[in-house]
Amino acid sequence: MGLSRYKSRITQWSLILLIAFYLFAGFNHFRDPDFYYPLIPPYFKYIYEINVTSGLIEVLLALGMSFSKTRKAASYSIVLMLLAFIPAHIYFIEEGGCMSESLCVPAWIAWVRLIVVHPLLIAWAWWHRK
Repeated sequence: MGLSRYKSRITQWSLILLIAFYLFAGFNHFRDPDFYYPLIPPYFKYIYEINVTSGLIEVLLALGMSFSKTRKAASYSIVLMLLAFIPAHIYFIEEGGCMSESLCVPAWIAWVRLIVVHPLLIAWAWWHRK
């Protein structure tokens, strides 16, 4: 198998995983909203609506990534969505990584989410923009 074919398979599997990741994350907002409510900073009003909107956007962007004609716009939109989630990550850090009984991690994990995982998610979406 040639190198370009190998890269093509990696890209294909990466895209499938990205779509599955955002479909799961989006639907999880509806399946387990109580997990997300504490993550929304209290200075935001309409926590219920923010959670529903976030879930719906994640599902729609996953579907957008599924089609070559909408992939570029969906990719850029995922990047913008992830940037919009930064206040929630900062709030998570400010709270010491413990938001509720269902979400309590060491503070260093909250930092890793913001400075490592979040940029990787942005890069992942950016990589699939073509």
